[in-house]
Parts: sequence; C-alpha cells; structure tokens
Amino acid sequence: MADKKPEGQFYTRPPKLGKWESLRIFLWNSETKQFLGRTGGSWVKILLFYVIFYAVLTGFFALMLVVFFQTLDYHTPKWQLDRSIIGSNPGLGFRPMPSEKNIDSTLIWYKHNDKGNVQNWQRELDAFLFRYNKSNNPQSDKLEECRNFQSPAPGKVCNVKIDQLWHPCIKSAGYNYESGEGGPCIFLKLNRIFNWIPEYFNSSTVDEVRHMSPALRKEIVDAQSKNQHHIVWVTCEGENVADIEHIGPIRYIPQKGFPSQYFPYANQEGYLSPLVAVHFEKPKRGVLINIECKAWARNIIHDRVDRRGSVHFELMVD
Repeated sequence: MADKKPEGQFYTRPPKLGKWESLRIFLWNSETKQFLGRTGGSWVKILLFYVIFYAVLTGFFALMLVVFFQTLDYHTPKWQLDRSIIGSNPGLGFRPMPSEKNIDSTLIWYKHNDKGNVQNWQRELDAFLFRYNKSNNPQSDKLEECRNFQSPAPGKVCNVKIDQLWHPCIKSAGYNYESGEGGPCIFLKLNRIFNWIPEYFNSSTVDEVRHMSPALRKEIVDAQSKNQHHIVWVTCEGENVADIEHIGPIRYIPQKGFPSQYFPYANQEGYLSPLVAVHFEKPKRGVLINIECKAWARNIIHDRVDRRGSVHFELMVD
C-alpha cells in the first residue's frame, strides 16, 4: 500500500540520470525510437523542408544572376566617362614602383654602384615591359606598326616598339641605373579610360591654360606648323624651387607625349598603353628631389591635391 499514488497525482518525476546515461538516451531512445531527440518521421519532414527551402533559394539567386548578366557587356562598360566612378580625367602612372613592402611610398632611391640595389629596380622595369616585347605578347598578331597620328587598321592596335632609339632607356643599357654619370629612366603611362578621346592643344588654345610653361606653348605651336600637334603632351619638373635647381636636364623618349594613334582605348585585344621614358640626365646626387609629371590636353584638369592629370614621385640617387 506504500507504493499507491495519492489521489489526483498524474505525474511522477522521472528518475535523475547521469551525464553519460542522458547522452546515450539523447543519441538513441529505444522506448520512443528517437534519434537525437527526433523520430524518423520527424527527421524526414525537416530534411525535406530544408531541401525544398534551399533549392528554391538557390534557384531564385541563380535566376537573378542570369538576369543580371544579361545586362552586362564583357567588352563595353555600361557606365562610361563622366557617368562612371573613374570619371573622364585620366591620371598618370610611373614605373618602376617601390616594393610592395612600401606600398604608400613613391620614392625611387638607389645607389648606382650597389648592384643588388640597382637590380631590384631593373627587375621591376623588366616585368613591366615584358608584354611590350612582341615575342612575349600572346596577342602579337593584333599589333601593327603605326606611323604617328595614323590610326591602326580595323581589328588591330598600335605597337609600342621599344628599340635602340629608346637608348639608354632599354634593358641592354640597364635603363641607365648603373651609370656613374647620368640618372635613371622613369617610364610614364596615361591611365586607361574607356572611350576617352583627348582634345588636343593648338596655337589658338594654348593661351587657355595659364599655368602652362612658355617652353611647352612654343613646342605646341611649332608642332602645329608641322601638323604634329595631335599629342597628349607630358612634362616633368621639380615641385619646389630647390627641386627645380637639383633635377637637371630631362630628355623625353621617344617623344614628349602620347600621340593620337593610341586613342581611344576601347578594350581592344592586345592593346598596349603608350609610354614615355623620362631620362633624368644629371640629377643632383645625394639629394631628395620631388618631381611632378603632368599630362596635357584640353580635357585634362590638373589638381595637385587629388593628383588629377598628374603623378608625383621622389627621386634620390646616391
């Protein structure tokens, strides 16, 4: 009679189980036929739900991607020039760049008699100019030897031929980094902007720009008289009075700018950005020189703060 439940008592607290016993029952309860707290039917239902749910979700995103890719053109950007993030004001780039360890640095500093130091800069230029060697370019069949200001044939692009005329800014001359007399060669390129067409200066428009040097004005006027003014001109100079004093004479190879046959860039197969090699013939040794190079066209705006239409770097030769 001691085991008889009192009247009105419908629930008896289950016996207290140990940790391992609780785990064993959670994994498999032989009385209720539950695995991990669910019966077989319950597991089938929940798995079926998630299979259908993720299948519908995957199908939805796949459909959205298909619709999205239908709006894209792999050769022509949807937003161009002023409607794009890049805008319509190209800047300049320079090579060689400092190592990735100094990603924020724009200093080209070397000792001309330190072979290891010099080779680091030469390797950077070798890698940059690799595709400019026609034998290394997988799309060399697209390249055409263009005359200045003459557009290439349809389906072709103009080659940038770096030959002996570029001396000393060539590989065999070490880009003049080992010279005990002269200074190094720095390569400039105009940043690519799809479908951007330069508006070239002529004798009647050079006066529009107040900060253009008299020397460049004269060059533009002289070039127009020879019908050779369709160029995006390039100039490099010291930023401050001391820099101007120490920079020394500068030579531009093969010419002082980017001629019209390379424009516009339209994502052509095999396209090579035009280059200008700037040879600093006799910079002051042991002095840090701040240099600013600018590209000149009527539709290039210069802004030193945002580096629009220009590029800044420092040069120091020991």
